[in-house]
Amino acid sequence: MIREQIRRDIFEVTNLHEADDSAYWRNRKPVERLRAVEFMRKVMFGNDRVSQRLQRVLTVAQLKEN
Repeated sequence: MIREQIRRDIFEVTNLHEADDSAYWRNRKPVERLRAVEFMRKVMFGNDRVSQRLQRVLTVAQLKEN
């Protein structure tokens, strides 16, 4: 399980072109992957209740008469 805590005393620089952690994520369960994405979203955007939900966009289409 992913623990939602950021350690501010550790800093690591990684070359993203050479980093290959795809094998690690392929071995994780889908629930663990979603939890990781949610954790990264909270780190970037905070724990805002509004941003926790997906925005719904509705469009009304007019049908042509034949």
